[in-house]
Amino acid sequence: MERAEKREFVASLNGVLSNTGVVVVAHYAGLSVAQMNALRADVREAGGSVRVAKNRLVKLALQGTDLEHMSDLLEGPTVLVYSDDPIAAPKAVANFAKTNDSLVILGGALGSTNLDADGVKSLATMPSLDELRAKLVGMISTPATRIAQVVNAPAGQLARVFNAYAEKDKAA
Repeated sequence: MERAEKREFVASLNGVLSNTGVVVVAHYAGLSVAQMNALRADVREAGGSVRVAKNRLVKLALQGTDLEHMSDLLEGPTVLVYSDDPIAAPKAVANFAKTNDSLVILGGALGSTNLDADGVKSLATMPSLDELRAKLVGMISTPATRIAQVVNAPAGQLARVFNAYAEKDKAA
């Protein structure tokens, strides 16, 4: 890369990292090209992105962002996995690391909070934002359904009583 390309790359990576929800840093030495493509596909499906870049350029891109504190994780062959959803990237990386020993999670950052490897793994065990929303909607709609059942119960009982009298009159 020439200097102009490097400046452009650092500027674009800075923009991406300053607007992302979570970043996971991992060592990828020993992963084959097919495994790396599988990681990219898994992360993309989860709603995130994977970026491999020189650590020096990433450190420059981290300057001026909330993630600047994680620059000490950038040693050796590292891969950045990031997403807007704070659960998507950690979950995808942790699931991939379970089946591939060559991917070693070093840590990451959730906004200005520094995460170690255990912090990333604990984020991965949390339900996703969509799952939490579904649970919340379920909890909110359950009482409303019960209220509707209670309100409609007397009307239903009256309808059954009227129906019973109507059938009694028909029989007589």
